Amino acid sequence: MARARRLGGRSAVRTAQWGAAGVLAGTGLIGLLLFALGREQTWQTLGGGLVVTGASAVLGGALGFLFGVPRVRGGGADQPQGSYAPNTNLEQVSDWLTKVLLGVGLTQLGSLGERLHELGSALAPVLGGGAAAEPFAAALVLYFLVLGFLAGWLVTRLALPQVLNDADRALDLFLAGQDRDRHGDKVGADDLRVRAMQQLGLLGGSAEHPAALAGQLPPASGSPAGPEGVVAEVRSTARRSALTADQVRDLFTDGSEGRRIQALALMQGDPALADLTSVLDAIEHPRSGFEQYHALLAARGLLSRLPAAEAQRLRDAVAAQLVDPRGIPYGSDRSWLAEKILSRLQMTAFVPTQPAAAGSAQSVGSAQSVKSTGPTAAAAAASPDSPASPASPASSASPAASVSDAAGES
Repeated sequence: MARARRLGGRSAVRTAQWGAAGVLAGTGLIGLLLFALGREQTWQTLGGGLVVTGASAVLGGALGFLFGVPRVRGGGADQPQGSYAPNTNLEQVSDWLTKVLLGVGLTQLGSLGERLHELGSALAPVLGGGAAAEPFAAALVLYFLVLGFLAGWLVTRLALPQVLNDADRALDLFLAGQDRDRHGDKVGADDLRVRAMQQLGLLGGSAEHPAALAGQLPPASGSPAGPEGVVAEVRSTARRSALTADQVRDLFTDGSEGRRIQALALMQGDPALADLTSVLDAIEHPRSGFEQYHALLAARGLLSRLPAAEAQRLRDAVAAQLVDPRGIPYGSDRSWLAEKILSRLQMTAFVPTQPAAAGSAQSVGSAQSVKSTGPTAAAAAASPDSPASPASPASSASPAASVSDAAGES
């Protein structure tokens, strides 16, 4: 309820801000239109006035940008230093130009009226000429110059720091992900990459955790806070845990979403504790998008350990969720993980069968038939009066296994 009130208050403030900006800009444009209607050359006056208005607003916006460029805070003793330093050239140029403009403006303040009169005289022909055009031209320039300055300063002051902070956080997350990847933590690396892309707005945040989940998990002691922090802590301690794979599976089947999330975090941290059936259940029947996201992360860590049959089960489950309208949303963090899992499975789980050599093709084929169909089927195939039968499913279920058997036989 309180959050809804805060969102409503922010929306009202934003609406008021845009309304005030529209009123100020509209007042100047209506004044220009009325002035043009009273001139003989109406369209020429209106066109020239719009050009003067636009040029003044752009010049004022540029000045407002220079005055509003945020400063980069220097890292103190208690602030960690990153692996890069932000470029502060724009900040230095802004500071230098601001001082120059202030100094020149203060020295020419006494002749301001004369300068405005000269400006009005120079722009009067654009507005149709005449005695009335000179003061109107000077007023038009001054009005939109100040309006552009305020708009440029406010946008730079309010929006630019947030954009720069988001870019810095995203870069830090990407660098941390690269470091995790170098140390072999593929799951943690992908999690950090997803968070970095969400920070930049490249991925939708469809994996928001429900409010009730926070009460089912222990409090996080580090950063990030909340359920994400708990999952990160459990994942990092999974290899040092005394739990067995059966205990982790029982933890998942407990029924509580908080316990299911903790079990998935343990599976992410140590693939030896993972249970494919539990992971598939969380992918196909998730309690929330948050749970499905971490089930996909757990599946990501299992890719190098799955045999062909289980890899096919995982591939079918993930593909079904991608095409289901009520499944994984397109362009979300879960869709990015799902597509990455499918691409990895296509590269590793299915190996094309290589043609055997002419001299050993028959013997290798016989060995493959014995291993894939069993001794009973092999004996039946060897019998001259046994009827021909179609190939059993087991003989064509795993081409990768057949290739590896052929290689071992040779």
